Formats: sequence, structure tokens, C-alpha cells
Amino acid sequence: MKLLTFQASRFAWKPHERTLEDAAEAPPAGEMRDAVVAFLHAESKDEEPKERARVFRHVLKHVKWIAGKRGWKRVVLHSFTHLGAENASPGFAEELLGELAQRLRETGYEVRLTPFGWFCSWDLSVLGDSLAKVWKQV
Repeated sequence: MKLLTFQASRFAWKPHERTLEDAAEAPPAGEMRDAVVAFLHAESKDEEPKERARVFRHVLKHVKWIAGKRGWKRVVLHSFTHLGAENASPGFAEELLGELAQRLRETGYEVRLTPFGWFCSWDLSVLGDSLAKVWKQV
């Protein structure tokens, strides 16, 4: 798993173009303020059961850590397959993002997911310090 996280004062998205034939109809545009925005790239190796469990734990811990640096409880998860070359299957990636969202919600976070299987336009306002932009390979 590769992820790029941002501490954003504002992140807005709007579905633009369907990229997967079986993707759900596009929901309306969305926006979240004072949130961690996580661009996640699930890789084929993450689909192995042991690796999946390890990746899940590390991503969850990282997102909570970044959010905790500002005392934030808002997160946006966005599938972003442009951080590497080895993509996981779409079904696996969508399921993993859904489980991450559910776990975060269970621990008090407000979580939004951008539409899976869609290119979106974005408006992203990132804070200036170094922790506001973190790339990580798990």
C-alpha cells in the first residue's frame, strides 16, 4: 500500500468520469473541512491475507496519527491508483477502503469516501507545515 496524506483545511470533490464499468452511479459532489485526506493505492501484494492484515493496521495507525497531530476527527479516503504500478483488484481496493472507513467511524471519526471507480475534480487546500503532506509506503 502506498498512501499520500494531507492535512487539509478544505477538500472538495466532484465526480467527473466513470473509470470502472460496474461503478455505482455518481453521488453528488462532496466537501470536508479540517480533515486528513488520504490518497490510497492498494497494491496486488496487499491482497495476500497476512499482508492485508498488516497493511490495514499500519494504514489505520498512520491516518489516526496524522489526524491526532491537529486533534482532528475528520477523514476523507480516496482511492488513487497513480502512486505505483502494481494495482490490486478494484474489488479488493474498494472493500479495504470501506473497512478502513468503518473502523475509523467505530473510533469516533467522521469519514467520507470519494466515489470509487470515478475520476473526480478536486479543490484541495493543504496546510503549510511538513506534516501536512506525508507520503508513506506500508
